Amino acid sequence: MKKTQQQRNMMENSVKKSALVVSAHSADFVWRAGGAIALHHSRGYDVHVVCLSFGERGESAKLWRKGDMTEEKVKQHRRTEAEAAAKVLGASIEFFDLGDYPLRADKETLFRLADVFRRVQPHFVLTHSVADPYNYDHPLAAHLTQEARIIAQAEGYRPGEPIVGAPPVYCFEPHQPEQCQWKPDVLLDITSVWDKKYEAIQCMAGQEHLWEYYTRVALQRGVQAKRNTGITSTRVITHGEGYQSLFPRVTEDLA
Repeated sequence: MKKTQQQRNMMENSVKKSALVVSAHSADFVWRAGGAIALHHSRGYDVHVVCLSFGERGESAKLWRKGDMTEEKVKQHRRTEAEAAAKVLGASIEFFDLGDYPLRADKETLFRLADVFRRVQPHFVLTHSVADPYNYDHPLAAHLTQEARIIAQAEGYRPGEPIVGAPPVYCFEPHQPEQCQWKPDVLLDITSVWDKKYEAIQCMAGQEHLWEYYTRVALQRGVQAKRNTGITSTRVITHGEGYQSLFPRVTEDLA
């Protein structure tokens, strides 16, 4: 018996939805996508975060200044922080421990991330901008994510496993967007979960100097989001996150 469009829509809506976030360092997912993670978790999504590194060399200056530090001690600090933040946001998390400054990946790492795609079957993916002259770890993470997505779509990779479809990929906001060729075309209203995001931000004790900065970013994107809903809208928007989509949106209407 042929299913109606309404029946197909109901079946699609009944499927548990998921999202994948690929973060170069252990704090990036919090600053840049914490609101999206908390928001979609509140809507029933299973959100999974992959941290490619702990940011132990280049993103942990406060810890190194304490003295009596080793790379392993710093990694443990950053792991603890990231796990606490993920718990606040409602995400699962895993660590590839590839090292940072520089972050490097081989073919086996690429396959490992492709396997995560296959396991998670994400409905959307969040990662870094494809350019960042200030931090080469970030675009490497973006390219690794993109290539892993393509491999996970290939029928000939681990034949017999379910492949992934074509989940949209969104690049979250880099620290200096103008220099990273990043232009947001999505403004996400995170007002309802800002308290969760800020609680997760406060877990990142190793980079306390960024707490205020990313609060300002959220407020600025909130102002822009409010502006783009129209001045007559009664919708209250105070905080937002910006994203740049990599692929065209496929839709049946333009409203």
